[in-house]
Amino acid sequence: MRMEKINHSLTTVFILVGFSDHPDLKTLLFLVFFAIYLVTMVGNLGLVALIYMERRLHTPMYIFLGNLALMDSCCSCAITPKMLENFFSVDRRISLYECMAQFYFLCFAETADCFLLAAMAYDRYVAICNPLQYHTMMSKKLSIQMSIATFIASNLHSMIHVGCLLRLTFCKSNHIDHFFCDILPLYRLSCTDPFINELMIYIFSMPIQVFTIGTVLVSYSCILFTIFKMKSKDGRGKAFSTCASHFFSVSIFYICLLMYIRPFEEGNKDIPVAVFYTIIIPLLNPFIYSLRNKEVINAVKKVINTYNTFKKSSTSTAH
Repeated sequence: MRMEKINHSLTTVFILVGFSDHPDLKTLLFLVFFAIYLVTMVGNLGLVALIYMERRLHTPMYIFLGNLALMDSCCSCAITPKMLENFFSVDRRISLYECMAQFYFLCFAETADCFLLAAMAYDRYVAICNPLQYHTMMSKKLSIQMSIATFIASNLHSMIHVGCLLRLTFCKSNHIDHFFCDILPLYRLSCTDPFINELMIYIFSMPIQVFTIGTVLVSYSCILFTIFKMKSKDGRGKAFSTCASHFFSVSIFYICLLMYIRPFEEGNKDIPVAVFYTIIIPLLNPFIYSLRNKEVINAVKKVINTYNTFKKSSTSTAH
């Protein structure tokens, strides 16, 4: 019995199987995911910097959007670098503590995304359904407090699940049939009954999903009802354009999330859905919010014009 216990504690290094089934495509996949990673980081961190620098964007909606972009960057950083390394790694190893850190940052970012998308839906509800009370019901101070609460709640949620994972011992195999350390593949490698871990998912994760999805559904139900009551076509068009980007983004996020967690009972994972959920969505979000948003586009033009003016003045001074 003692020997069995010692053997259980020996598995502290895992192998991420990931895309090893396609060795002939590893160079192409590396280049594709590396390009996606670069564009994701430049797009999201650029959006964060733009919102920080442009005073006109210091409003509740853009505070939430900046934090969402920051969390998308965190999600991408948690997964993509290790995945890129594993394309040309011989053993594709990841230590137990690296695995826990990867899962922590992923869980933190995705939980924060859920809360931020719900906060953005509520913000749009107030803006469209109660425009005269917007500055009272959704102030800059309140949006900052909501963002801080989001980060605290997401941190606690991640720590709970990481703490529960650390109570497990792993002995069945050290091969994780995924391209990152996800919670369910780790359960399948555990020699310890993960009942408590699964209970924590139902106690903490499910209420978060119900609360955030419910907030989004109720907010957009009220928004659509208000828009359909508008008599002016221009008013309806302006209201639709105000919330279209967010509605599109939140729809993609939750559709992929529901598809991703669907096989919970079946014990398998759909890697293409995981790729879209953890890698493609962080890539798309800055473009979804930027290309259809006149304020963001105008802020980008202002930054470019300022840079060009500074460059011309520097050139003329040098001459």
